[in-house]
Amino acid sequence: MSPLTVNARVIQAPPMSPAGDRSSGLTWREHQTLGPETGFEALEQTLIECVPGSSGARATEDAEEVLFVLEGAGTLTAGGTAYALEPETGASLAPHQSYQVRNDSRQTLRIVAVRVPNAHLPAGDELLGPDGAKTAVVVRRLADQQAQGATAAREYRIVGDPRTGLCSATHFVGYIPAARAPDHFHTYDEVIYVLEGEGVFHAHGSEWPLTSGSCIQLPARTVHCLENTGGQVMRVAGVFRPAGSPAAAYYPDGTPAHPDAPPMEASPATATQ
Repeated sequence: MSPLTVNARVIQAPPMSPAGDRSSGLTWREHQTLGPETGFEALEQTLIECVPGSSGARATEDAEEVLFVLEGAGTLTAGGTAYALEPETGASLAPHQSYQVRNDSRQTLRIVAVRVPNAHLPAGDELLGPDGAKTAVVVRRLADQQAQGATAAREYRIVGDPRTGLCSATHFVGYIPAARAPDHFHTYDEVIYVLEGEGVFHAHGSEWPLTSGSCIQLPARTVHCLENTGGQVMRVAGVFRPAGSPAAAYYPDGTPAHPDAPPMEASPATATQ
């Protein structure tokens, strides 16, 4: 397997509107941070703002889509069914779904959305929820999910994956202590949104400062390190494809960095420095 083109980068999300601000005349705003325009075809990350009392519509087309609520509360409606949204709630949506999000709170509803293009679902255009029933939408609260261990004393909680209905990717929140983990790589493509904390992203000889709102695109097999330089735990919301464990990491020589990482089948030379 030949090395992949390295296109890791960090983009700072644009400033959000003040809570409840209607002065611009825009009640619904979308800003794509990562995706084809940044040379990344695997995943598309978009930030959404919806002011109080307003709503907006989106369609998943041929993609699965996941949402993670940053601030505010509201309602997601798809296929005639309404689902409550609150801070740190995640939603998984099947392909070919039209849906509407309404802000029912007194502050701006802010969401980070990630599309997983060209999704292939075993149940056609429906997800299989945790109970095995077919559905167009699965909503899960982060606080209800169990913390699991990863490399270098890091932890994560799964918001969505094939066991909960999301077929083509894994959606998680990671908790990074104040330290630098050893350089490593993953075999999946990933986009990350920094929820809180400060740090530095290291990849292929470059460094990018990180703070709340930083957006990271990370192609598969890129040797990297996300270092927390702040005084508190850094939290990140990530989505990667194909689905798997966030703990599946490898050192640059291909050695598994965690017991959950299966042995590498390809040559370690396929990691991109």
